[in-house]
Amino acid sequence: MSSKAQQVFERVEALIASGMKKADAFRQLSEELGQPFNSIRGAYYTHTRTMGGTPGATPRRRAPVDPVEQAAAVLRQALDVIGVEIAQAKERAEVAMTHYKELRDSAATRKAQIEAKIDVLTAEA
Repeated sequence: MSSKAQQVFERVEALIASGMKKADAFRQLSEELGQPFNSIRGAYYTHTRTMGGTPGATPRRRAPVDPVEQAAAVLRQALDVIGVEIAQAKERAEVAMTHYKELRDSAATRKAQIEAKIDVLTAEA
């Protein structure tokens, strides 16, 4: 039986293999599962950490790390973070736009209701 994190990881990897960007894969899976974007992203990265080795195993001597390759890996991660930030900002903007449209579309009705109440109050005075 696989964990939720493993299922998320496998699904995201499948979407990436089909040509989708990682942030878009997180977003799609978030919508499919009805889970917050950051929960899906967290589950994905939780599983990647578990693939790093078996806890309690005898540490193996690692080959020397090429500093250029290590720097490139860090920069690639920074690119992924930018994609996530853009996706989150877009999501917040869409929510704000929806709220704006609801307020704009209901403004006339709300104003008419308030004006009717003012008329009732001033007619009694």
